[in-house]
Amino acid sequence: MNWLKPPNSDKGYSLWGTGVSSSPGWDVMKSPVKNKGSSFTVAERNSLGIRGLVPAGDPIPLETKVGLAMEQLRKKTSPLEKYIYLHTLQDADETLYFSVLTKHTEEVMPFVYTPTVGQACQEWDKITRYTPRGLYVSLKDAGHVRQMLDNWPQNDIKVIVVTDGERILGLGDLGANGMGIPVGKLALYTACAGINPSQCLPVHIDVGTNRPELRSSPTYQGLRQERDRSPAYDALIKEFFDACQDKYGREVLIQFEDFGNSNAFRLLEDFQNRATCFNDDIQGTASVVLAGLISSLPLAKKSGVGDHTYLFNGAGEAGVGIANLVASAIQKETGCTEEEARQKIWLFDSQGLVSSSRTDKLAHHKVPYAHKIPSSSSSYAGSGDLLLDAVKLIKPTALIGVSAQGGSFTQKICEEMAALNDAPLIFALSNPTSKAECTAEQAYKFTNGRAVFASGSPFDPVTLSDGRHFVPGQGNNAYIFPGVGLGALVAGAKTITDEDLYVAAVQLAKLVSPDRLEKGCAYPPLSEIREVSLKIAAAVAQNICEGGRGKPASSFSSKGFYQACKDASYTPQY
Repeated sequence: MNWLKPPNSDKGYSLWGTGVSSSPGWDVMKSPVKNKGSSFTVAERNSLGIRGLVPAGDPIPLETKVGLAMEQLRKKTSPLEKYIYLHTLQDADETLYFSVLTKHTEEVMPFVYTPTVGQACQEWDKITRYTPRGLYVSLKDAGHVRQMLDNWPQNDIKVIVVTDGERILGLGDLGANGMGIPVGKLALYTACAGINPSQCLPVHIDVGTNRPELRSSPTYQGLRQERDRSPAYDALIKEFFDACQDKYGREVLIQFEDFGNSNAFRLLEDFQNRATCFNDDIQGTASVVLAGLISSLPLAKKSGVGDHTYLFNGAGEAGVGIANLVASAIQKETGCTEEEARQKIWLFDSQGLVSSSRTDKLAHHKVPYAHKIPSSSSSYAGSGDLLLDAVKLIKPTALIGVSAQGGSFTQKICEEMAALNDAPLIFALSNPTSKAECTAEQAYKFTNGRAVFASGSPFDPVTLSDGRHFVPGQGNNAYIFPGVGLGALVAGAKTITDEDLYVAAVQLAKLVSPDRLEKGCAYPPLSEIREVSLKIAAAVAQNICEGGRGKPASSFSSKGFYQACKDASYTPQY
């Protein structure tokens, strides 16, 4: 069937053979961006042609609809059902959806992003919404990316989150199903920092998937081929960046998300000086973890980040990204050399402790941390648990998990950390919850309540048998990337550097109140995330402008960076 203009009419189009005519009001009601449903005023119902398309009662206030939406959400019995319900709201009325996220961020965030987004991505091809969410760019589109951007309805795009789906959280290669990550991240840009959703674009770069079960699934929507690692991959990424800058301007912010280790570091190196971009897995994770390290110094009984000895369980982009920023912080704090700072940091990967004696070829990002094993031990193997043996050998004060190996911080490892330290720092950061190295309850119980704990996914408060009560902190990247993004936009940033992420970490650490620390929590409450993001944005914008990478700092003298960020922040309202 074809849409044809009715004879002798300029009022619209009809579906051939049905006699159904479109109307402006109907189009408004079907648009998630324009639709207000029962909240349209009488005047709007008349002027927009909506009269009769909604019940005749008085307009229902947005606040009332938010309350009703939360009531319905709380009745859902599983996290995935809550995820789907929220996206149903988004498909019908974006203003209502973002108002729910903004007013109830702490309660709703786990169903918008981690941990629920992991399951949503695994089932993306089965729960796909029929309202378009994001742009899919594949190898078949090479040479046409700039034209494809014109197919997106919004032209004033300021923030793009892009993934190729190779390393989705700790779940691995999910191909086109990874689109749930950019969609979720951009929802948090709006909820946490007030980036206008009309200025956000989620993108998936489809070069195939190495999951045979996805390629053979009748519902899978991506390219049914093995992941392409030829020069065509790099050419498509470059074409995408060029097209985005041509369409949206040199300062458009592009956030890399969940690229595999083989591409993440080199793509960041390739583009960080010619685009306003950053990699949230490498740099955002590093920033939020560094903030937790700084804020928890009193709990860990340390005076500076250089007083810790670090052992990372996991040496991928998150682990090395954190290690690099921690090393930089140690340099700033102590005045030591980069090499001296790195000596405080050890990595542990799937083959064991990263050391100079390893005979396998180390990835280039691990090489700076391949230290010489202490001469007192020619081999650290002994217990049959290489990670436990590494803990005994290195004697870390801080154990950081970014391995996606659920349960790898065993009772023996936590007990060994407690035997070595009065207040062992144990950060189990892998997402989703099933991939966490240990739970909050395990960390506190196995160390007799002495652990300084943080996680990637949220955990409930823990009360030990002796009555001691702990509130575990969630090292959620949402504390960092929305504020960094808003700051970059306000500053007109040409580049985003590790220095910006360091500034963000320091600012976040300052925002952890003494009463939060008394409960064992190294992060502020998520209920305060909007204000946290504004203060981080102001600090980042100032750093960018004073560093000559954005607008002149003097242009903010009349109102200041904080007010400029606040003025730029969007609040959903009818």
